Amino acid sequence: MIKQKKTGQVIVISAPSGSGKGSVINGLLKKNKNIWLSVSTTSRNIRENDIPGVTYNFVSKEEFEKEIKENVFLEYTNYVGNYYGTPKGPIKEKLEQGIDVILEIEIEGASNIKKLIPEAIFIFIMPPSLKVLVKRLKKRGTDSNEKIIERFHAAYKEINEVSKYNYVVINDNLEEAIDKVDAIIKSEKCRVDRIEEVFLDTKEEEIHELLMDEEFINEGLSERM
Repeated sequence: MIKQKKTGQVIVISAPSGSGKGSVINGLLKKNKNIWLSVSTTSRNIRENDIPGVTYNFVSKEEFEKEIKENVFLEYTNYVGNYYGTPKGPIKEKLEQGIDVILEIEIEGASNIKKLIPEAIFIFIMPPSLKVLVKRLKKRGTDSNEKIIERFHAAYKEINEVSKYNYVVINDNLEEAIDKVDAIIKSEKCRVDRIEEVFLDTKEEEIHELLMDEEFINEGLSERM
């Protein structure tokens, strides 16, 4: 029998703005009940569809910088003029409970996590094309044309960083993208390095081990001769 590690996995999910990353993660949380989404802290303005404490923990720039000094964050970055950070306390608690933790973070934040937790699973969500990406950014209706251009340039640079991730999932069909990410997480639990030990708990397994034991076999042959 195989005894797997009881601790949860860290799953880093990144994507350019407009790739539908939030929709993929929301669908994943409904599909897989052993997953918890770490709520990041940000200094950006609250948007119409944001829910404080659910979408992000919203703080002022000054408060964010205060929390940096207090070592609250596992990692943090400044993206398009706003701070984004990952509080470390709740993550440690969930992992110890055997719950998988999703970190929804930007490219730079993901690079920081890779240095701290190299065994984490890194998944990049891609739009079907840059043309579709621009349409999605415009459809939001939350950014000015200047901000959309800024986000597009940032997205172009981010897509070129995809080789730093373990997996890439193209979000053309939302349900298929959710299923693919869920399959990645489940398959990662079967990795050999997730095994703590192999132990015997049935008579059949004990007999099998004896049959594979060279000393046991040699003793049996000596008795017959």
